[in-house]
Amino acid sequence: MRRPPAWYVVLLALVGFERGREIAISKNHEQTRGGTRAARRTYPLMVAAHVGLFTLPLLEVSVRPHRGPRWGWAIVLGAATALRVWSIRSLGSSWNVRAAVPEDLVPVQSGPYRYVRHPNYVAVVLEFMALPLIAGAWRSALLLSSLNAFVLFDRIREEERLLERSDDYRQAFAGRARFVPGVF
Repeated sequence: MRRPPAWYVVLLALVGFERGREIAISKNHEQTRGGTRAARRTYPLMVAAHVGLFTLPLLEVSVRPHRGPRWGWAIVLGAATALRVWSIRSLGSSWNVRAAVPEDLVPVQSGPYRYVRHPNYVAVVLEFMALPLIAGAWRSALLLSSLNAFVLFDRIREEERLLERSDDYRQAFAGRARFVPGVF
């Protein structure tokens, strides 16, 4: 087994630090706003997928010859991270990692939510591909992206069921695409 490239360890640490920050923000929002949680049964699987995102690619690159970063995937990761931050900031105190929907929901229609219903999930899908592929860990990208797709399918279905209870949400997002403007 080889040592993973130092640049990749640093990148994973930086992304992991950001995720830790997001969890702290989320806990604060949940304590303040509360709400009904979506997809409780697949939440532990989602946590496992995110832990895997920081461990499996690292293991995979440790057993193969090292190459430098794949810059195309670095650009995708940068764009996904920017979209994720923009989504979180746009939702403000409504954003949380458990997809808890408050009873007093006021639909956010600013930021990326002007264009699609679930920009944060678009960012997550891109991150699950890009973070492993930057270092050439294509097996990890395939496995983790598949697991993430399974989790997101359940999570989005449940979250939308909760959101649809709000007349304001239904009216605001009736004609808006879930993930890509103008598609579906």
